[in-house]
Amino acid sequence: MVWLLVIMESVYVMTGNVIWKDMTRFWGKLFGINFALGVTTGITLEFQFGTNWAYYSHYVGDIFGAPLAIEGLMAFFLESTMIGLFFFGWDRLKKEHHLLVTLLMAIGTNLSALWILIANGWMQNPVGSEFSYITMRMEMVDFWAVVFNPVAQAKFVHTVSAGYVTGSMFVLSISSWYLLKNRDVEFAKRSFRVAAAFGLASVLSVIVLGDESGYTVGEAQQTKLAAMEAMWETKPAPAGLTLVASINEADSKNNWEVEVPWVMGLIGTRSVSKQIPGIHDIKEKNRARILRGITAVNALEALRANRSDSVAFQTFEEYKADLGFGLLLKKYVEDVNQATPAIIEKAVNDTVPRVTPMFWAFRIMVGLGFAMLMLFGLAFWSTLKSTCTRSRWLLRWALCMLPAPWIACELGWFVAEYGRQPWTIYGVLPTHMSVSTLSVNNLYGSLAGFIVFYTVLLVVEMFLMVKFARQGPGSLGTGRYVHDAHLKELHHA
Repeated sequence: MVWLLVIMESVYVMTGNVIWKDMTRFWGKLFGINFALGVTTGITLEFQFGTNWAYYSHYVGDIFGAPLAIEGLMAFFLESTMIGLFFFGWDRLKKEHHLLVTLLMAIGTNLSALWILIANGWMQNPVGSEFSYITMRMEMVDFWAVVFNPVAQAKFVHTVSAGYVTGSMFVLSISSWYLLKNRDVEFAKRSFRVAAAFGLASVLSVIVLGDESGYTVGEAQQTKLAAMEAMWETKPAPAGLTLVASINEADSKNNWEVEVPWVMGLIGTRSVSKQIPGIHDIKEKNRARILRGITAVNALEALRANRSDSVAFQTFEEYKADLGFGLLLKKYVEDVNQATPAIIEKAVNDTVPRVTPMFWAFRIMVGLGFAMLMLFGLAFWSTLKSTCTRSRWLLRWALCMLPAPWIACELGWFVAEYGRQPWTIYGVLPTHMSVSTLSVNNLYGSLAGFIVFYTVLLVVEMFLMVKFARQGPGSLGTGRYVHDAHLKELHHA
């Protein structure tokens, strides 16, 4: 929502029309509530790295911690400082200076997202790093490769665009509610217009950049792409896009499917000649990597016992790219050499996430995206024709679509994170090895604490959001809006 505030305040500075200042202050108040809750939940999230994911912190902490440290020093300090000036500087700063504060606040929030997503992008595509047998952990060898990781960059632009859509839908929906109630009409019409225009541009960006994200997944995480498409067999190039399917995971096939020719091949490979591997072929490739991973684990154990063992060193260097696949077996046996064919088969099956939830989560997300594209397009058209106040069906639709971007974003994160399983660091560190050594009771206790804490925060946020949204711009106390007049009537009564 922060770029909407920049737009609104820019119009105020250029025109001097005080209603745009009121719009910036009111929507900024709702943004501030969400920002405060975001900071609170982010702080508690960091504690989980040490409490629940201790081995993960040890194994990749030097790499994963670097972008998070930069985020704190560069982005969080900037945005937290600017947000204080934003709220308390209205009567203390010149309007041009206050606009600069709002702009810096917007830049800070986006920089924060950038560094966090660089860290997450490295988890999806661990470039610029290698395993050290001396320290027994991953170490960074190329900082700029981590920063310019194509998966991280695609994830950043796609995710922040989705955030812009979420903010735009929030403003559009609440403004529609005001227009349906015929209250604060001029305020709501302007807010509706800004949200419709910015939301249309943002949702188009999400769709275009989602295509780019699909391409990077096809390059770096072929297993995830195959699961998203329920593509069991490798198809002739270019592969088609499956719209809907009846998935039979027990028999590893689709009972039936409706497919659009060529589309997935173009998205996933940017060509008409490259094939996208199916799940069965991927499993066979992973089986070979698990067998090579056993050799890597054995060589690593030999190096731990004797670092000067040149034969073990050469063997490890040859097979270390498959070390993570060998570690998958430790979910079932402590000594990977004791892995039976049945255990290896279990590990092979583990390398592919459940197909059904991946397939449908992706399609619901895309469906919601195109529904929002249609809504923002019609809303923008209605503002051009000055018919938004008369199109009550459109206003009701906009109000009903309020939760849509949150649902779409959650489904997107589900596809990104569940689709990475069984890895915490893709191809490097299995999830089952990343956890802390906790008793069941300790784990239940900490999870219960987090659930209670986050539930309380959710209730507080919903209460404050609903309270101030119902009050509308009258909560600013300027005397120019409906809520102000209502308070005066109550006072005189």
